[in-house]
Amino acid sequence: MKKQGLFVLLVPVREFPAHRKQGSNAIMGFPGTWMTESESTVYRVVPKCACSTIGQILYYSDHGKFFDGDIHDATSGLHKWSIEESRPVIERNVRARASYAFTCVRNPYSRILSSFFDKICGIQRNGRRYRGNLVPLVIQKYGIEVGGEDGKQEFDQIASFRRFLLFVRDTIRWRKPMEPDIHWSAMSGHVATFIVNGGRYDRIIRTEHFNEGMREVLERIETPVQVDLEKIPRFNESAVHGPKRLHPVEDYFDDLSMHLMREIYRLDFELFGYDIDDPSSRLPIAEIDLDEVHARLGD
Repeated sequence: MKKQGLFVLLVPVREFPAHRKQGSNAIMGFPGTWMTESESTVYRVVPKCACSTIGQILYYSDHGKFFDGDIHDATSGLHKWSIEESRPVIERNVRARASYAFTCVRNPYSRILSSFFDKICGIQRNGRRYRGNLVPLVIQKYGIEVGGEDGKQEFDQIASFRRFLLFVRDTIRWRKPMEPDIHWSAMSGHVATFIVNGGRYDRIIRTEHFNEGMREVLERIETPVQVDLEKIPRFNESAVHGPKRLHPVEDYFDDLSMHLMREIYRLDFELFGYDIDDPSSRLPIAEIDLDEVHARLGD
């Protein structure tokens, strides 16, 4: 009797586009862009990359006090693209490149872990799960655990995270069972929308060297209120949402997980100087070349 062979489908690693185009037109405007009311600086938010702390610093630099609450909820005191009245002000400034513009990035391995514990396992500040039926959908279709109804029960974090990563890949590659969420879509995609619509970054800082990078930003701009970075607290809004990570970063990534990371975030690793081959290597291993970032993401 002839034996049946085992066929293995090898799917090549592909580089996902940094930004999605709708028809023939790129995404218009400057989504995720914040600007101080004094127009001292423009900041492109990248989720899970110290955005709460940066937003509070910008708010403080204009008003001499921090916003009372999560800075993402602020509807005044800071220009945001999500605020209708702020859009023409932001667009005029960015297209004229009138203010110092920057953003902040993070090691993709630690960023995706943070997204998992905050958005999938955590209870959000409104007392509910993130995006309503998102977590039940991932539990049902991918068999992950999230620590029970309150997110405080013990569960196999490593196994659940690896299944979540399959879900992330599916949302980004096939946009099923849903569109990719901003908290796990590639950093290069967020960074790109600012460039393709006419902006240019003066600096890209990293969370791993946050004080150093933020200090350089503040030294290059004039703010109504002087900011002492040594006295600025860290506004880690997501820290209280989810369960504590129990293992080192590298323990969450086996061979398959690292393959998926390469498939999804290769461009992030390359452009922002992180080690794609070693999840335990938290710190950047190369400088960021701003000209390369603009050339590769501005197409």
